[in-house]
Amino acid sequence: MSTESAAWESQRSAPFRVLIVEDEPLMRSIIARLARSEGYDVVEAASAEAAFEFFEKEKIDVAILDLNLTSGGSGLDLLGRLRERDPELMGIIVTAYASVESAVEALHKGAYDYITKPFANEHLKTVVRNALKEKRLFQENRYLRQELREKYRFEAIIGKSDAIEQVFRVMEKVARTDSSVLITGESGTGKELVARAIHFTSERANARFLPIDCGALPENLLESELFGYKKGAFTGASQDKIGLLKAADKGTVFFDEIGEMPLSLQVKLLRALQERECYPLGSNDPVSFDVRVLCATNRNLDAEVKAGRFREELLYRINVININMPPLRERKDDIPLLANHFLRKYEKSLNRSGTRFSKGAIRLLINYSWPGNVRELENTIERAAILAETDVIHSRDLPDKLRSASAASVATIDGEGLTLEELEREHIRRVLEKVDGDKARAAQALGIHLSTLYRKVQRYRLDEEPPPHREPSPPSS
Repeated sequence: MSTESAAWESQRSAPFRVLIVEDEPLMRSIIARLARSEGYDVVEAASAEAAFEFFEKEKIDVAILDLNLTSGGSGLDLLGRLRERDPELMGIIVTAYASVESAVEALHKGAYDYITKPFANEHLKTVVRNALKEKRLFQENRYLRQELREKYRFEAIIGKSDAIEQVFRVMEKVARTDSSVLITGESGTGKELVARAIHFTSERANARFLPIDCGALPENLLESELFGYKKGAFTGASQDKIGLLKAADKGTVFFDEIGEMPLSLQVKLLRALQERECYPLGSNDPVSFDVRVLCATNRNLDAEVKAGRFREELLYRINVININMPPLRERKDDIPLLANHFLRKYEKSLNRSGTRFSKGAIRLLINYSWPGNVRELENTIERAAILAETDVIHSRDLPDKLRSASAASVATIDGEGLTLEELEREHIRRVLEKVDGDKARAAQALGIHLSTLYRKVQRYRLDEEPPPHREPSPPSS
């Protein structure tokens, strides 16, 4: 938990503290008595100087300030100074000399409310209660945003393979921009997780992240959800509805499975993104919005364009930056990391600790092809955590399909039975032998990054083997 989150957790159980700044002793005493009757901690100050001095040392939730203080400036000046130090402070101005001008200025200074003397006791109590309720909501929203940032930071995406490291590098660059990003990859590879991480590390993190599943809503509903509608626009439209593009204003809209969007709606979405405005159904007045657009698909959109099922102009609009999520079968090095991460997660929900995988179980997890990718792996680990009868998850605790796949993965070279891992080692060894140990050429021939080859050479201890014996070439005549 972050320091900010921990501080909020400790504060929210403490009583609220109210600062009363009033130079008339009798009025100050009345307000203080009312506040204490509500269970608040109360601090009294007779001048702006005394109030500010105390504020510098202690945390204040609500300040009730007289407008016309006789010393140290007006209540409005003091409120401005206090809110510069703490924008979350709730200020309530009290005055016997109300005017439209002072009320407007109070609102501009950030006052929560403006009360005229004489006031009803219950009215003042209600205003303070409402101010504190709003403050609590603000704090809870800030706390939840912080929790989301922690949950969806880049580090929450587990992996150290070259394939996922390349994804991290692109994510770090695009998070600092406002460009549209298209995230591609098979189902279950974590495309939405990447989209959330980009949002929560961007300058839009304090605004909404709004996911829209383009494949889950029929065309007519998707259009009305996106753009909104006016009362009476169609049967059942009993009141105005704000569209999702407007609802996410200043934030991020994530179009999941954008390839599923009907062609007719693609045209309208393209126009809306180009103009940054849309027309609610039943309205001739445009509604402007400011959103960042992130999209994801498991389809080949270039092929969809050629087939006439996706608008080429929309593809250009959403595909400024492409992030391709590698399937889990291409991230073998990440499988043990992910498996242990999910095991810790489900241990917590099952009130267990210290569970681990046997070597045989890890071998099964690595050898399986994971057609459902990370999502399938997580479901498998959840199942194993529930069914395991000891603190060690063995091969028998994993689904039969993993054991069947592992048995089928045994191959033979020169009549010798080999597992997939052994087969990979032998293949790399033979390629290196063919190129006389030139690792750059070998990596190119294998279709992997050079750093990946170095890591595999180290893992399989191929550098420790003697160089292959070759017969000397006959001398040229």
